[in-house]
Amino acid sequence: MNPELALSITSASKTFDTAHGSLHALDDVNLEARRGEFVSIVGPSGCGKSTLLWAIAGLEPLSSGIVKVHDEEVSGTRRDLGLIFQDANLLPWRTLIGNIHFPFEIMHKSPDPDVIAGLLESVGLNGFEQHYPHELSGGMQQRASIVRALAYDPELLLLDEPFAALDAFTRDEMNLMLLDIWERTRKTVLFVTHQIPEAVFLSDRVYVLKPRPGRNSHVFEIDLPRPRTLSMTTDPHFFEVVGHVKQAIYDDAHLEFGKERRLAAESLG
Repeated sequence: MNPELALSITSASKTFDTAHGSLHALDDVNLEARRGEFVSIVGPSGCGKSTLLWAIAGLEPLSSGIVKVHDEEVSGTRRDLGLIFQDANLLPWRTLIGNIHFPFEIMHKSPDPDVIAGLLESVGLNGFEQHYPHELSGGMQQRASIVRALAYDPELLLLDEPFAALDAFTRDEMNLMLLDIWERTRKTVLFVTHQIPEAVFLSDRVYVLKPRPGRNSHVFEIDLPRPRTLSMTTDPHFFEVVGHVKQAIYDDAHLEFGKERRLAAESLG
């Protein structure tokens, strides 16, 4: 038992049965996140990043392997985890505040109005409590989804490409907002993204997964000073770190492509 670990994943493998046969999504993945740490997962499309996040949240059981949150094995959904998706997934018939209250209704808990008011103010949504999702911009909807996830005070926050649909300027704003929230709350964060500069800018550590089935490739400790500022993204060292992560992904993809070509050639005799 390691009291410093908020999350540990050991030998995680996942195979889906589909109409076209078995799909091997994850193979022997290992990952750790210490308490209060910001960890990102990157890799090519289809390498199982989202599948791994769903397994941590208890929404999709692994075929084999163990996920532990605060040294407790995950066997189903947990109330100490907050999950934020690529889409805000706000209920269109509920107001902003109604959407934030929805998880409390499911858990039969009473929301803390002061906590929610503070979160809304911190993300610039105070005054929009009675607005419906269609009256909010995409960035505002994602801010609302972050407030909804944080309102019941989860210990571990899981984010599955939450800013993928936003324009570059709004995305930068959201990254700074997320860092501000993280620095104030020190939640443990596991962040999935396709954007390597984003992962480097946000994270203490970045895990790289190989092409499907997702497997461990590299782990990069990010030594950029905190607090992070956008000006750091123009620093030569930032570009150097981003380049190392990109090269790891490209090398993995090249090796996998070469393997597929060899197998194809062998099958043709």
